[in-house]
Amino acid sequence: MTTHRVWKLGADIDTDVLAPGHAMKHGIDKIATFCLESVRPEFATQVQPGDVIVAGPNFGIGSSREQAAAVLVKLGVVAVIAPSFSGLYFRNAFNVGLLLLTCPDADRLQEAEGITLDTKNLTVISSTGKRLSCEPIPAFLLDMVRSGGLMNQLRIRFGKEPVQ
Repeated sequence: MTTHRVWKLGADIDTDVLAPGHAMKHGIDKIATFCLESVRPEFATQVQPGDVIVAGPNFGIGSSREQAAAVLVKLGVVAVIAPSFSGLYFRNAFNVGLLLLTCPDADRLQEAEGITLDTKNLTVISSTGKRLSCEPIPAFLLDMVRSGGLMNQLRIRFGKEPVQ
């Protein structure tokens, strides 16, 4: 299994922090450069493919902009782990291929810690051996993430090449 580096955030991270309004006139590549600028100015330039965000409750509250999930995928984030998510954000994230793990004990994970994601058993394993259970995710949503999002899943279903 792959080890992922944790970026720790607080509670109530809203979609305006993930994809700021002033950047919305641009494409996703440019919007991603502003991701989390008001709470973690270094994030967009220092996040690495395979990193994971661990946040407090209510991740993704705010407007329903799909770009707020798409920027994390663009930056290479493989999952967000939090005790709770906005309902709209939850579905938008899976639609673009971003795994969200609802984990009541997410706050036990530390900044820059290495973790392993066991998506079969929906468990997070910390570098210190802590095992955190996450809430069940319907199989069709996990399949959507594995396909790279809803559009890729449909392309595969209809015999087209998925977009990377």
